[in-house]
Order: sequence, then structure tokens, then C-alpha cells
Amino acid sequence: AKRGVRMAHIKKHWGKVGLHLSLLFFSFLAFFPLLWVLLTAFQPTDSGVSFVLGDIIKKGVTFKNFARVTELIPLAQNFWNTLVSSVIGTLLTLFFCSLAGFAFAKYRFPGNNFLFLFLLLTMVIPTEVTIVPLFIVMRKLGWINNLLSLIIPRAATAVGIFYMRQYISACPTELLEQARIDGCREFGIFTRIVLPVISPALASWGAISLIARWNDFILPKIFLRAPDKQTLMVSISLLPVSEGLSTPWPVIMAGVAIATLPLIVAFVALQRYDIADIMAGANKG
Repeated sequence: AKRGVRMAHIKKHWGKVGLHLSLLFFSFLAFFPLLWVLLTAFQPTDSGVSFVLGDIIKKGVTFKNFARVTELIPLAQNFWNTLVSSVIGTLLTLFFCSLAGFAFAKYRFPGNNFLFLFLLLTMVIPTEVTIVPLFIVMRKLGWINNLLSLIIPRAATAVGIFYMRQYISACPTELLEQARIDGCREFGIFTRIVLPVISPALASWGAISLIARWNDFILPKIFLRAPDKQTLMVSISLLPVSEGLSTPWPVIMAGVAIATLPLIVAFVALQRYDIADIMAGANKG
């Protein structure tokens, strides 16, 4: 019996070791692109790019690539454009998606199911199909070279409304009825009761929306023409053209590192809310 217990303990121990080694391996695979970006960004542009630690130490670490990025593109203005369009757009998306999700989840009105089904059907329409009519609308509104062309069209999305609706459906209806009995208005119920309850879902969808808007390339490329109106991703894509025929990988990776850092900070800040969302979903299951 003791031998069996000992063998089971050994198997459990080595199982944990194997699990941790697997997690370390896959974590390295996930982290490797960022590591590649950083190693390249700090290497001199006049020598070949190397990933051998000895070669990197011999060549030395340089910050000139980051300074070069600021010389080739209006980095500060492009960064500000990306920040404004991403943050404001994300806040509007959270508000309107949660508001529409609240209406679909907790109100019964004629055509409720039909409208929700129609909304879901729009999810199968590719973004590329809507670019031409969207461009025509933006031009007639005078929003070409304006950040509003990136913020307003995606103020509410079908995926976001669906996600919020599913999460709000689990909110106890009795709690809302009690608030109505106490004299709370409908918008007050939404802001004071529903939003605090779904805060993990808001954080999760906010992180997804923020990353998508920050990394967006197609719409800024089409709607923003002036260099000082462009977003960071579009400007970084123009770095090889600015430097001539040769591809300046260290300079490009320096720009990529600058663009990636805010997303890492946002992910770390919102991580605890994502974990809370996962735990809440597990408890519902």
C-alpha cells in the first residue's frame, strides 16, 4: 500500500513538472515575437541583424533607432491620433453595446427576436464589403482626414451587443424590479445596477476593442490621408519607404516596440478583470 501511494505521489510530481515545462515552452513561443522585436530594435542599422547573444554584445546596444523613428514620421502626433481614436472609440463601444445588450436582454418589445436575429446575421458580412459605401458616407459627412471616421462607424458592433446581451441575461431580473419599486428610472437601473454587475465583461470587451482599434490598419489607411492625421500603424508601415530601398529592420522594429508597449500596459492593467470574467463564467456553468 505504501509503495502504491509512493508511486502515485511520484507520478503526480512528474505530471506537475511536465505541465510546468509545457507551459514554459508555450509561454516562450508566445513571448518570442516580442523578444525578436526588442532584440532587433536595439541593434545598429549599419550591421546585419543577428540573434546570437555574443554578436549582440559585441555590436552593443543602441537607442538611435528610436530617435530615427521620430525623424522619419510625426511619431508624437501619430501616437496621439491612435490613442484618442482607440480610447474614445472603445468607451463609446462599451456604452452603446452594453446599452443595446441591456435592451435585448431585459425588455420585451415587438420584433425583439427578429431584430436580434438580424443583428446576428450582420456578423457574417466582411468588413471589406462595407468599405466603399462607408467611404462615400464619410466623404459626404466631411470626415476624411478626421478621427471621427474611425470612431463613429464602429461605435456599436454586432459582436459587442451579442456579448453584452448574453452576459446581462444572467443579471437577476428581481434586482431590477426591486430598483423600479424603489423609484429608480430605467437609465439609472442601467448605470447604477447593470454596469457594476457586468464590469468584468466590460473590461474583457474593452480590452478586445482597444487592441482591435489600436492595431487597425485598413480604415486609417483609407480615411486618413495627411501624414499628421495618420495612426501609428499606418506610419510604421511607411518606414521602409522613408529609409530608401533597403529594409531598415532595426528602425521598423523600434517603431513596432513603441506601438506595442501601450498594449502590454493595458493588458497587465485589465488582466485581473479578465480573470474575474472567466471565474464568473465558470460559476455560471
